[in-house]
Amino acid sequence: MVRSEIVRKIADDNPHLSLEDVERLVATVFNEIIEAMAAGKRVELRGFGVFSAKKYEPRMGRNPRTGESVEVEGKCLPRFKTGKPLLDRLNRQT
Repeated sequence: MVRSEIVRKIADDNPHLSLEDVERLVATVFNEIIEAMAAGKRVELRGFGVFSAKKYEPRMGRNPRTGESVEVEGKCLPRFKTGKPLLDRLNRQT
């Protein structure tokens, strides 16, 4: 499912909202999640999961092709941990 499909589904389920309003709503939710993670905060959506950012420090790595030591810059990467209801739904035996 892509962003436009999410917007369309919400708009179809809520005919009293215009498509533009739903697009703004979805963009605002995603932007708030991004801003919170960029500020180093966790975003918890109960029943769905937790978004967070993990910071990796700079380190010395090795080029696997040449064996030469290279400096790997530090970085932050997004993480997602599923909530129990989502995990249960995905693993439901039917």
